[in-house]
Amino acid sequence: MTDRDNQTPADQAASADDANQPAEGTAAYHHLIEGRLEKMRELGRSVDLYPYAYERTHTSEQVRAQEEALIAAGATVRVPGRLMTKRGTGKTLFAPVQDEWGRIQAYFRLDGLGEERFQRIVKLIDIGDWIGVEGTLFRTRTGELTIQVTDYTFLAKAVRPLPEKYHDLSLELKSRRRHLDLAMNLDSRERFKKRSAIITEIRAFFASEEFLEVETPVLQPLYGGATARPFTTHHNALDTRLYLRIADELYLKRLIIGGLERVYEIAKDFRNEGMDRTHNPEFTMLECYAAWWDYHGMMDLTERLLRRLAQRFGQDGVLTYGGQELDFNRPFARVRFMDALAERTGVDLMALDDAQVAELARRHGIEPRKGMGRDKILDALFGELVEPGLTQPTFVMDHPQELSPLAKAHRETPGLVERFELFCAGFEVANSFSELNDPLEQRRRFESQKALMDAGDEEAQQLDEEFLMAMEQGMPPTGGMGMGIDRLVMLLVDTNNIRDVLLFPAMRPERTGGDA
Repeated sequence: MTDRDNQTPADQAASADDANQPAEGTAAYHHLIEGRLEKMRELGRSVDLYPYAYERTHTSEQVRAQEEALIAAGATVRVPGRLMTKRGTGKTLFAPVQDEWGRIQAYFRLDGLGEERFQRIVKLIDIGDWIGVEGTLFRTRTGELTIQVTDYTFLAKAVRPLPEKYHDLSLELKSRRRHLDLAMNLDSRERFKKRSAIITEIRAFFASEEFLEVETPVLQPLYGGATARPFTTHHNALDTRLYLRIADELYLKRLIIGGLERVYEIAKDFRNEGMDRTHNPEFTMLECYAAWWDYHGMMDLTERLLRRLAQRFGQDGVLTYGGQELDFNRPFARVRFMDALAERTGVDLMALDDAQVAELARRHGIEPRKGMGRDKILDALFGELVEPGLTQPTFVMDHPQELSPLAKAHRETPGLVERFELFCAGFEVANSFSELNDPLEQRRRFESQKALMDAGDEEAQQLDEEFLMAMEQGMPPTGGMGMGIDRLVMLLVDTNNIRDVLLFPAMRPERTGGDA
């Protein structure tokens, strides 16, 4: 039974704008808005349309939690929220009111409010409007907790109606108009509340590990710390080009050099690159650095963090993602990059020259781009052949050197570096190095990156003299780790699209013709 099944014809006419809504931009839609504006003008003759505040006594959640005591005491509650539906019999009206925590049913009676105030709620106050309801609690015959309204306050007008079937709308429209998604879908509210709780838990974890939270610049004279194209801007007062950071790594390492032994930052980073279900040009990154550690220490730290999050937000340390159970209680698997790739290709890639690696990639459907070196081609092969099969938490270790110009050379295997990436459910969640702290070797690596940039690789790193000067003051042995918060949240809330965990993802501007 729908909310309209119990309405009289007059009631149905009063809320007709909430049924069979015309498409936005049509003459009928503009007529609908004009009807709401007329109601607004009529309301304005007798009530304050936009009061400054409302004295709330309870949220809907508190009403439910304290139900027995409130009913026993005959207590009056005052709950503000958005009117979500209306149904009535002519002299009574039921209307759920929704606040941040959920819905509570409100019951309006003609004999309790008087003719004028009752007709106002029936005819002039629309679905989507904000009101505050005041009254006592009772249970209906069907067992629904309800506020019997003795008074109400108009709080704000919804000139545009809420969508009729918002649950069926596309992910793109929900992402573009997040306010409607949150207004209509309580599961979306819970998902974003969970994101906030996850970040709070991460901060608690790093506090327990004695890391200091710090902040570093978003606008930087040079971009570095990752391989990516930057966004560029201009600082008028300094008359200089600046870049939105692609990573905060080089600034955090300066703090290690300065003597802060354990630091971390949860930062907004920006990369001017493509978008897909796991990439957004503006994203949230966790980076942490610890003096005296190497990548083995960071591996242990990362495993402790993920296990804690899985126990807090999963089921006894097990997460369900895409119908698969991911067990974070067991020690995470550890595999070497080249070994995993050799297993999938049947070839010892360490023995291949550049041309042979490029030909192997072509045989697997990967056409090397201009400027791609041998190691980047290997990385593309790894992404195509190995990553999709890394379902359970897995550390992939010991990568080719060109992929990691800020990592220490492997202590046992020439041509590799001490690095790991953590994969879960087929995508990367974290990345870590034994950090390079030899300034002469760092300079050589930067110069090698510059050669790649000159050859056409737009994602190669720049040579950063300021950072090299800091390194020349002496950088202790250090382990570092970066983790994409957005992908981590995707894992913990079980969604395969990054737009589901970003309140306002990047999107192409909408052409609305003035009717957004």
